[in-house]
Amino acid sequence: MTAAVDPLKALREQIDDLDSQLVDLLTKRLAVTRQVGEVKSRIGMPIYVPVREAELIEKRRAEAEARGLSPALIEDLLRRIMRESYQSQHQRYRCFHPELGKAVVIGGAGALGSVFVEMLQISGYQVEILEQPDWPRAGEIFNGAGLVLVSVPLNLTEQIISQLGNLPEDCLLADITSTKSGPLDAMLKVHKGPVVGLHPMFGPDVSSLVKQVVVVCHGRQQEKYQWLLEQMKSWGVLLYESTAREHDDAMAFIQVMRHFSSFVYGAHLAGENPNLEQLIQFSSPIYRLELAMVGRLFAQSPDLYADIIFNNPDNIQLLKRFRQRFDDALALLEQGDKGSFIKEFFHIGQWFGDFAKKSLVESKKLLLKADDDRS
Repeated sequence: MTAAVDPLKALREQIDDLDSQLVDLLTKRLAVTRQVGEVKSRIGMPIYVPVREAELIEKRRAEAEARGLSPALIEDLLRRIMRESYQSQHQRYRCFHPELGKAVVIGGAGALGSVFVEMLQISGYQVEILEQPDWPRAGEIFNGAGLVLVSVPLNLTEQIISQLGNLPEDCLLADITSTKSGPLDAMLKVHKGPVVGLHPMFGPDVSSLVKQVVVVCHGRQQEKYQWLLEQMKSWGVLLYESTAREHDDAMAFIQVMRHFSSFVYGAHLAGENPNLEQLIQFSSPIYRLELAMVGRLFAQSPDLYADIIFNNPDNIQLLKRFRQRFDDALALLEQGDKGSFIKEFFHIGQWFGDFAKKSLVESKKLLLKADDDRS
């Protein structure tokens, strides 16, 4: 069909023009959000203000509905635009403790440690990194330190902490490892000053700390490290407080069971050796996402996941109980006992309660985005 008789040509040109206008508007909006970020950094406001975001989305949804547009469409667009806006504001932050002195990050050249090095630097702190070759001059490095942050492999954490007995008395000692009881006890034992245990629930590949979770396990002299908590809030971090024991118990379910299950799933796939590309092509978005979560595990450091899984001997009994429940469910299948399976299904659904329905809604949103990415 020639352009002269193409009935869609004029309409497509209108769409192209409108799309260009959208690009111009987004460029202008991004310029304004950069200015917002500069103001926030001066006065110490966090990048992420939940109330402001919720109000903005609610207003735009109402406007969309009044004009006959899908509120869900507008919300999706706004959330994606705001995520980019938060990233554009990731330039500079107010320093909450300008008299701190040095911040020393042990393992600061590592993946997660480097994230905190960057965040502290763009918040105006003098940061020094201590790696293994630097230990002969550790005394010099720690001299004048107001914060020492331990970011080393989990299996080395307590050993490294045991070497920190000569820190300045007022220096804040903190760690960012994935278990808390052992490291926190070790820090409290070796250092008489302020101590706090932190667990960032994100990896080094995050583009922004906005809405990322950090679990805080209080140690000693909270008033002397409140500045660090406020500093992380200014980065957009969501802080959740917990005891070290509660944290470790929760991580057994959140991390250990999930990672171990993914490991076994991956091992089973590798052992059965199906055509992986065909599995991906045949999968609907929900199954591709599940497969991606398994594949993601094996793109990362095996040492990291081995440390998490092997760290606590109590994990073995938890995983054995998990295996027993798998075997119990398999027995129902072998016996052809569909009725008992359905009864158990309902029982589990009642335990999840409203979260199950909420998960259904939230997963639908994720699946729509996953569908958009498929070519």
